[in-house]
Amino acid sequence: MSTPASASSSTAAGYSPPGIAAAEATQLSKVYGEGDTRVVALDGVSVSFGQGRFTAIMGPSGSGKSTLMHCMAGLDSVSSGSARIGDTELSSLNDRQLTRLRRESVGFVFQAFNLLPTLTALENITLPMSIAGRKPDRAWLNRVVETVGLSGRLSHRPAQLSGGQQQRVAVARALASRPAIIFADEPTGNLDSRSGAEILGFLRESVRELGQTVVMVTHDPVAAAYADRVVFLSDGRLTDELLAPTAEDVLDRMRRFDAKGRTS
Repeated sequence: MSTPASASSSTAAGYSPPGIAAAEATQLSKVYGEGDTRVVALDGVSVSFGQGRFTAIMGPSGSGKSTLMHCMAGLDSVSSGSARIGDTELSSLNDRQLTRLRRESVGFVFQAFNLLPTLTALENITLPMSIAGRKPDRAWLNRVVETVGLSGRLSHRPAQLSGGQQQRVAVARALASRPAIIFADEPTGNLDSRSGAEILGFLRESVRELGQTVVMVTHDPVAAAYADRVVFLSDGRLTDELLAPTAEDVLDRMRRFDAKGRTS
Protein backbone atom coordinates (compact mmCIF):
# COMPACT_ATOMS: atom_id res chain seq x y z
CA MET A 1 0.00 0.00 0.00
CA SER A 2 1.16 3.51 -0.64
CA THR A 3 2.52 5.66 2.14
CA PRO A 4 0.59 8.85 2.92
CA ALA A 5 2.23 12.22 2.91
CA SER A 6 3.46 13.02 6.41
CA ALA A 7 5.31 15.70 8.26
CA SER A 8 8.63 14.96 9.87
CA SER A 9 8.41 12.95 13.06
CA SER A 10 9.31 13.92 16.58
CA THR A 11 9.34 12.24 19.93
CA ALA A 12 7.24 13.89 22.63
CA ALA A 13 7.91 13.87 26.35
CA GLY A 14 5.24 11.74 27.99
CA TYR A 15 2.32 10.00 26.36
CA SER A 16 -0.59 12.45 26.65
CA PRO A 17 -1.58 14.39 23.53
CA PRO A 18 -2.95 17.91 23.81
CA GLY A 19 -6.69 18.50 24.00
CA ILE A 20 -9.54 16.61 25.62
CA ALA A 21 -9.09 12.87 26.09
CA ALA A 22 -11.57 10.57 24.37
CA ALA A 23 -10.07 7.68 26.36
CA GLU A 24 -7.37 7.45 28.97
CA ALA A 25 -5.46 4.81 30.92
CA THR A 26 -3.77 5.56 34.23
CA GLN A 27 -1.31 3.05 35.70
CA LEU A 28 -3.25 0.33 33.92
CA SER A 29 -2.16 -3.24 34.60
CA LYS A 30 -3.45 -6.55 33.31
CA VAL A 31 -2.27 -9.86 34.75
CA TYR A 32 -3.27 -13.32 33.57
CA GLY A 33 -2.89 -16.44 35.74
CA GLU A 34 -1.18 -16.97 39.07
CA GLY A 35 2.04 -18.45 40.39
CA ASP A 36 4.15 -20.13 37.73
CA THR A 37 1.57 -19.30 35.05
CA ARG A 38 1.38 -15.59 35.92
CA VAL A 39 1.81 -13.31 32.90
CA VAL A 40 1.93 -9.52 33.14
CA ALA A 41 0.41 -8.33 29.86
CA LEU A 42 0.26 -4.64 30.86
CA ASP A 43 2.50 -3.11 33.51
CA GLY A 44 1.40 0.31 34.76
CA VAL A 45 0.49 1.86 31.40
CA SER A 46 -0.57 5.53 31.38
CA VAL A 47 -1.67 6.95 28.03
CA SER A 48 -4.27 9.38 26.73
CA PHE A 49 -6.01 9.32 23.35
CA GLY A 50 -7.09 12.81 22.34
CA GLN A 51 -10.41 13.60 20.71
CA GLY A 52 -10.31 14.01 16.96
CA ARG A 53 -6.97 12.27 16.55
CA PHE A 54 -5.78 9.08 14.88
CA THR A 55 -3.43 7.07 17.12
CA ALA A 56 -1.65 3.84 16.21
CA ILE A 57 -0.44 1.36 18.84
CA MET A 58 2.59 -0.71 17.87
CA GLY A 59 5.03 -3.11 19.44
CA PRO A 60 6.60 -6.55 19.06
CA SER A 61 4.46 -9.66 19.30
CA GLY A 62 3.41 -10.12 22.92
CA SER A 63 4.06 -6.48 23.81
CA GLY A 64 0.50 -5.96 25.08
CA LYS A 65 -0.86 -3.76 22.29
CA SER A 66 -4.05 -5.77 21.68
CA THR A 67 -4.55 -6.22 25.42
CA LEU A 68 -4.35 -2.45 25.88
CA MET A 69 -6.96 -1.90 23.20
CA HIS A 70 -9.28 -4.55 24.65
CA CYS A 71 -9.04 -3.06 28.14
CA MET A 72 -9.61 0.48 26.85
CA ALA A 73 -12.62 -0.69 24.82
CA GLY A 74 -14.22 -2.51 27.73
CA LEU A 75 -13.74 -5.91 26.08
CA ASP A 76 -11.48 -7.12 28.89
CA SER A 77 -11.27 -6.27 32.57
CA VAL A 78 -8.26 -4.59 34.17
CA SER A 79 -6.28 -5.99 37.11
CA SER A 80 -5.46 -2.58 38.55
CA GLY A 81 -5.36 1.05 37.56
CA SER A 82 -7.89 3.01 35.55
CA ALA A 83 -9.39 2.81 32.06
CA ARG A 84 -11.81 5.57 31.05
CA ILE A 85 -13.82 6.50 28.02
CA GLY A 86 -14.59 10.18 28.39
CA ASP A 87 -15.44 10.68 32.06
CA THR A 88 -16.66 7.10 32.53
CA GLU A 89 -14.50 4.75 34.57
CA LEU A 90 -14.97 1.31 33.00
CA SER A 91 -14.32 -0.64 36.19
CA SER A 92 -17.31 1.07 37.80
CA LEU A 93 -19.73 -0.44 35.27
CA ASN A 94 -21.54 -3.77 35.48
CA ASP A 95 -21.87 -6.06 32.46
CA ARG A 96 -25.13 -4.49 31.30
CA GLN A 97 -23.72 -0.97 31.58
CA LEU A 98 -20.55 -2.00 29.74
CA THR A 99 -22.61 -3.50 26.93
CA ARG A 100 -24.57 -0.27 26.63
CA LEU A 101 -21.41 1.84 26.65
CA ARG A 102 -19.82 -0.26 23.90
CA ARG A 103 -23.00 -0.08 21.85
CA GLU A 104 -23.51 3.66 22.20
CA SER A 105 -20.04 5.16 22.62
CA VAL A 106 -17.57 2.79 20.96
CA GLY A 107 -17.10 1.68 17.35
CA PHE A 108 -15.12 -1.42 16.42
CA VAL A 109 -13.28 -2.45 13.25
CA PHE A 110 -11.59 -5.85 13.36
CA GLN A 111 -9.45 -7.87 10.97
CA ALA A 112 -12.48 -10.10 10.32
CA PHE A 113 -15.30 -8.11 8.76
CA ASN A 114 -18.03 -9.64 11.00
CA LEU A 115 -20.88 -8.89 8.61
CA LEU A 116 -24.17 -10.80 8.59
CA PRO A 117 -24.44 -12.53 5.19
CA THR A 118 -28.25 -12.25 4.95
CA LEU A 119 -28.27 -8.46 5.39
CA THR A 120 -27.51 -5.80 2.81
CA ALA A 121 -24.60 -3.43 3.26
CA LEU A 122 -26.95 -0.73 4.54
CA GLU A 123 -28.62 -3.13 6.97
CA ASN A 124 -25.22 -4.23 8.28
CA ILE A 125 -24.18 -0.61 8.74
CA THR A 126 -27.29 0.29 10.74
CA LEU A 127 -27.59 -3.03 12.63
CA PRO A 128 -26.10 -1.81 15.96
CA MET A 129 -28.53 1.11 16.02
CA SER A 130 -31.42 -1.18 15.10
CA ILE A 131 -30.56 -3.46 18.02
CA ALA A 132 -30.46 -0.43 20.31
CA GLY A 133 -33.83 0.77 19.01
CA ARG A 134 -32.32 3.95 17.58
CA LYS A 135 -32.93 5.55 14.22
CA PRO A 136 -29.85 6.66 12.34
CA ASP A 137 -29.21 10.32 11.70
CA ARG A 138 -29.87 10.25 7.96
CA ALA A 139 -27.66 13.22 7.12
CA TRP A 140 -24.74 11.76 9.10
CA LEU A 141 -25.31 8.29 7.63
CA ASN A 142 -25.24 9.69 4.11
CA ARG A 143 -22.02 11.54 4.87
CA VAL A 144 -20.39 8.39 6.28
CA VAL A 145 -21.48 6.31 3.29
CA GLU A 146 -20.09 8.93 0.92
CA THR A 147 -16.83 9.14 2.87
CA VAL A 148 -16.17 5.40 2.59
CA GLY A 149 -17.35 5.23 -1.04
CA LEU A 150 -20.32 2.88 -0.62
CA SER A 151 -23.08 4.91 -2.25
CA GLY A 152 -23.53 2.42 -5.08
CA ARG A 153 -23.23 -0.73 -2.97
CA LEU A 154 -25.79 -0.31 -0.18
CA SER A 155 -28.23 -2.89 -1.55
CA HIS A 156 -25.53 -5.55 -2.00
CA ARG A 157 -25.04 -8.44 0.43
CA PRO A 158 -21.53 -9.30 1.69
CA ALA A 159 -21.10 -12.17 -0.80
CA GLN A 160 -21.57 -9.65 -3.60
CA LEU A 161 -18.79 -7.40 -2.29
CA SER A 162 -15.00 -7.64 -2.45
CA GLY A 163 -12.96 -7.94 0.73
CA GLY A 164 -12.11 -4.25 0.57
CA GLN A 165 -15.76 -3.32 0.11
CA GLN A 166 -16.78 -5.53 3.04
CA GLN A 167 -14.26 -3.77 5.26
CA ARG A 168 -15.64 -0.42 4.06
CA VAL A 169 -19.03 -1.61 5.34
CA ALA A 170 -17.41 -2.48 8.68
CA VAL A 171 -15.81 0.98 8.86
CA ALA A 172 -19.12 2.65 8.00
CA ARG A 173 -20.87 0.56 10.67
CA ALA A 174 -18.33 1.76 13.25
CA LEU A 175 -18.85 5.38 12.20
CA ALA A 176 -22.61 5.37 11.71
CA SER A 177 -23.60 5.70 15.36
CA ARG A 178 -21.17 8.60 15.80
CA PRO A 179 -19.28 6.96 18.69
CA ALA A 180 -16.96 8.77 21.05
CA ILE A 181 -14.08 6.57 19.84
CA ILE A 182 -13.33 3.85 17.31
CA PHE A 183 -10.96 0.98 18.09
CA ALA A 184 -9.49 -0.82 15.07
CA ASP A 185 -7.53 -4.05 15.54
CA GLU A 186 -5.37 -4.85 12.48
CA PRO A 187 -8.16 -3.58 10.19
CA THR A 188 -6.18 -4.22 6.99
CA GLY A 189 -4.82 -7.65 7.95
CA ASN A 190 -7.07 -9.56 5.52
CA LEU A 191 -6.79 -7.10 2.64
CA ASP A 192 -4.49 -6.62 -0.32
CA SER A 193 -2.27 -3.54 -0.31
CA ARG A 194 -4.58 -1.42 -2.46
CA SER A 195 -7.70 -2.20 -0.42
CA GLY A 196 -5.74 -1.73 2.79
CA ALA A 197 -4.59 1.71 1.68
CA GLU A 198 -8.19 2.66 0.90
CA ILE A 199 -9.41 1.59 4.34
CA LEU A 200 -6.62 3.48 6.09
CA GLY A 201 -7.40 6.51 3.99
CA PHE A 202 -11.06 6.28 5.04
CA LEU A 203 -10.10 6.06 8.72
CA ARG A 204 -7.82 9.08 8.37
CA GLU A 205 -10.53 10.94 6.48
CA SER A 206 -13.04 10.18 9.25
CA VAL A 207 -10.70 11.91 11.71
CA ARG A 208 -9.88 14.93 9.55
CA GLU A 209 -13.27 15.50 7.94
CA LEU A 210 -15.76 13.99 10.40
CA GLY A 211 -13.94 14.74 13.68
CA GLN A 212 -13.82 11.07 14.68
CA THR A 213 -11.33 9.61 17.17
CA VAL A 214 -9.53 6.44 16.05
CA VAL A 215 -7.17 4.14 17.94
CA MET A 216 -5.63 1.39 15.79
CA VAL A 217 -3.48 -1.59 16.68
CA THR A 218 -1.16 -2.54 13.84
CA HIS A 219 2.14 -4.27 13.13
CA ASP A 220 2.58 -2.50 9.78
CA PRO A 221 4.79 0.65 9.65
CA VAL A 222 3.03 1.84 6.48
CA ALA A 223 -0.37 1.55 8.18
CA ALA A 224 0.93 3.37 11.24
CA ALA A 225 2.10 6.25 9.04
CA TYR A 226 -1.53 7.13 8.33
CA ALA A 227 -1.95 8.06 12.00
CA ASP A 228 -1.26 11.41 13.67
CA ARG A 229 0.66 9.66 16.40
CA VAL A 230 2.18 6.28 17.20
CA VAL A 231 2.75 4.90 20.70
CA PHE A 232 5.02 1.90 21.20
CA LEU A 233 4.75 -0.88 23.76
CA SER A 234 7.35 -3.39 24.82
CA ASP A 235 6.91 -6.02 27.54
CA GLY A 236 3.63 -4.47 28.62
CA ARG A 237 5.03 -0.95 29.06
CA LEU A 238 4.87 2.22 26.98
CA THR A 239 8.36 2.97 25.79
CA ASP A 240 8.20 5.56 23.02
CA GLU A 241 6.03 7.86 20.94
CA LEU A 242 6.16 9.46 17.48
CA LEU A 243 4.16 12.42 16.27
CA ALA A 244 3.41 12.92 12.54
CA PRO A 245 5.10 9.57 11.80
CA THR A 246 6.50 8.36 8.52
CA ALA A 247 6.78 4.67 7.66
CA GLU A 248 10.58 4.98 7.76
CA ASP A 249 10.54 6.46 11.27
CA VAL A 250 8.21 3.74 12.53
CA LEU A 251 10.30 0.99 10.95
CA ASP A 252 13.43 2.43 12.55
CA ARG A 253 11.81 2.32 16.00
CA MET A 254 10.62 -1.25 15.45
CA ARG A 255 14.14 -2.29 14.45
CA ARG A 256 15.39 -0.93 17.77
CA PHE A 257 12.93 -3.20 19.57
CA ASP A 258 14.17 -6.17 17.53
CA ALA A 259 17.79 -5.33 18.29
CA LYS A 260 17.03 -4.96 21.99
CA GLY A 261 15.27 -8.32 21.99
CA ARG A 262 18.30 -10.05 20.42
CA THR A 263 20.71 -8.59 22.98
CA SER A 264 18.58 -9.05 26.11
